[in-house]
Amino acid sequence: MLSVSPFGLQPVPTRVIWHESMLAYTFGDHHPMHPARLDLTARLARELGIFDAPAISLGEPFVASDAELGLAHNPSYIEAVKAVSSNPESSREDVGLGTEDTPAFAGIHEASARLAGASLAAADAVLSGEAVRAVNFGGGMHHAARDRASGFCIYNDAAMAVQRLLDGGVQRVLYIDIDAHHGDGTQSIFWDEPRVMTISIHESGLSLFPGTGFANEIGGAGADGTAVNIAVPAGTHDAAWLRAFHAVVPQIAGAFAPEALVTQHGCDGHSDDPLSNLRLSVDAQRQAAMTIADLSRRLCGGRWIATGGGGYNVASVVPRSWTFLMAVAAGVPLPPSTAVPPKWREYVLERYGKAPEIMSDGADTWWRSWEVGYDPNDAVDRTIMATRKAVFPIHGLDPWFD
Repeated sequence: MLSVSPFGLQPVPTRVIWHESMLAYTFGDHHPMHPARLDLTARLARELGIFDAPAISLGEPFVASDAELGLAHNPSYIEAVKAVSSNPESSREDVGLGTEDTPAFAGIHEASARLAGASLAAADAVLSGEAVRAVNFGGGMHHAARDRASGFCIYNDAAMAVQRLLDGGVQRVLYIDIDAHHGDGTQSIFWDEPRVMTISIHESGLSLFPGTGFANEIGGAGADGTAVNIAVPAGTHDAAWLRAFHAVVPQIAGAFAPEALVTQHGCDGHSDDPLSNLRLSVDAQRQAAMTIADLSRRLCGGRWIATGGGGYNVASVVPRSWTFLMAVAAGVPLPPSTAVPPKWREYVLERYGKAPEIMSDGADTWWRSWEVGYDPNDAVDRTIMATRKAVFPIHGLDPWFD
């Protein structure tokens, strides 16, 4: 179902890490983080021909070893997860396991370590040169900290991918997080690491979990300016969100000069998602992915590892958003007007009673450039300026004009 690209996209060798064994990461039928969102994404990508595109090769995940999990987590925490995995009745709420958000289940260690192994496999493919880019749409567990589970996340696969790149000789890694929720775990893991910059654009912690990610969180001693937070207000829509993204991310990324990107593409900022208060479209998420693809080309020879993340409109939003992500990463033509494949649509209709007809939401993704001026009466502009004032001068940038 792929067509000739109207956008002049160039194919980029891309490794997609996927296997049905990743569906074992499940907190139960009534939990928002349902593995059906991964299954439906894979089915949609397959029906659209994404998995068969010449630029894409499929790779399988592996269960990360304790040493590999130690790239992002303390040994005592790993042991706690393994103990709960063997006996889920012995919850460890002191480390975030067995809570309402993050219930314990038998096999939780192996299931979580497999998602982590998928992002490590992605990093290995990029480091080896087997691929320029890689996608693990089953990853993006950005709330997990070194010593604690949180917000549906057990092991922080994205942080492990970042560390794998550093250990493989990459000098600077830029992590960009566009989930509706602040990427607090990844930020905390690299708080004191000057070789890693974390940028998170998210709904303000004043109205959404985890209650962090404000402009004054800029990194630890010796790493000032390597944590960048754009905390947009509840109700932010496409144009304002894209304005905020483009008023901060390209400029600060250019100043940091990364050698590789790792990104988290939680799509729970969508207007139909039940767990955030943002008003975004699939089209805005796609536009952000396209900008990130361009940044990777301009700044680091195309090297880019993309993960999934949050996203709780299982049947409609998540599959389309992450299928677009794979297509953008690989330079595969997938116009927004592309019809959803009938077989996939029938499958979703039968199970959920509602299914999209086209890949796009039909949204207008125009945004007002920062160059046209700052409006102090606009809440999003005030957010942008707070972030720019906090970090731009550290990198030799003018918060008003650059």
